[in-house]
Amino acid sequence: MSTSPDDTGLSPSFSAAKDAAYSPRLLSLDALRGFDMFWIVGAEDIVHALHKVSHAPLVNLLTQQLTHKDWDGVAFYDLIFPLFVFIVGMSLVFSLSRTITQHGRAVAYQRVITRGLLLWALGIFYYGGLSKGLDQVRLLGVLQRIGLAYLFAGLLFCTFRLRGLIIATVSILVGYWALMSFVPVPDVGMGNFAEGKNLANYVDKMYLPFRKWDGDHDPEGLLSTLPAIGTCLLGVLAGLLMKNRSLDERRKVQWLVVAGFAGIALGFIWGIQFLVIKKLWTSSYVLVAAGFACLFFAAFHQIIEVWNFRKWATPFLWIGLNPLTIYLAHNLLDLPQLANRLVGGPINESFGAYGPVLITTTILGITFWLAHFLYKRKIFLRL
Repeated sequence: MSTSPDDTGLSPSFSAAKDAAYSPRLLSLDALRGFDMFWIVGAEDIVHALHKVSHAPLVNLLTQQLTHKDWDGVAFYDLIFPLFVFIVGMSLVFSLSRTITQHGRAVAYQRVITRGLLLWALGIFYYGGLSKGLDQVRLLGVLQRIGLAYLFAGLLFCTFRLRGLIIATVSILVGYWALMSFVPVPDVGMGNFAEGKNLANYVDKMYLPFRKWDGDHDPEGLLSTLPAIGTCLLGVLAGLLMKNRSLDERRKVQWLVVAGFAGIALGFIWGIQFLVIKKLWTSSYVLVAAGFACLFFAAFHQIIEVWNFRKWATPFLWIGLNPLTIYLAHNLLDLPQLANRLVGGPINESFGAYGPVLITTTILGITFWLAHFLYKRKIFLRL
């Protein structure tokens, strides 16, 4: 357990909104992290349960936006994962800067490597570890991708200044585009981005052992992890902007908005040739997702820090300050069974077709209760 911020963004600690040990400027980042997790740990399920009994226009719209695109294109739910990776990049700027100042660069390197590898190992555990046999071990997944993106982005941040970080980011995105566009796939050729016919899927098929999420390839596979590091590095660049004391908060928000719209525009333009595909984490998708991440953060920062309107974000802070704990709780605890014990049977039956909505809402309520319980007692899981 810990009571100090964590540079992965997965388990920062927080005792009060005005704790001097934690920069108030980052409350907007904590709230955005919680908002991101909110959709992962229950809000999405409520919408889909509601859609089974109601096809009101708003419900239909929310359902469409909370459903991943089959392949190319982007919906709101396709932005959730990269938003978290982007937030990790922003968070590490503040924590690693402090580590380098207080303990030196060698300690920062050690911390980055240790935490990155621990997150990767925890991801393997999250997907079942060895419980179903070696052939069912998933070496790459959501937590593994976060861990690897943090690892390499953190090492680059500790090594290079702004110019080097920009060059590294551009090199990763352009290099991935060049590989995917010009390296031929056996029996297919080059420049094919269809599922199962592209270079990333081929690399997974040939070189990624054990369990793969989509048969012979994985959406969090080997080659597509490269641009995910680019997403984290774009978060690092945003973090450096927020750390710049020569700019006031309003001007930072303006820069974020400009960068957000520029990223979205450039991403979709690039997507004319290099399609916007989440499962391949294409470079165009990186720019689009990072653009939206900038806009989301700009909105949260404007409301929370510039306008000083904070109370509404408190529930998001509970989750955003203990995301790893909440994420693991949904994997290790049988929350649906617990919810059924609380509101099942006659209570659930009285809701008729809306019974599943009651169950999913209760699960989200338990999640908020757990996050609040941990928050009040200053319990924060930290790797």
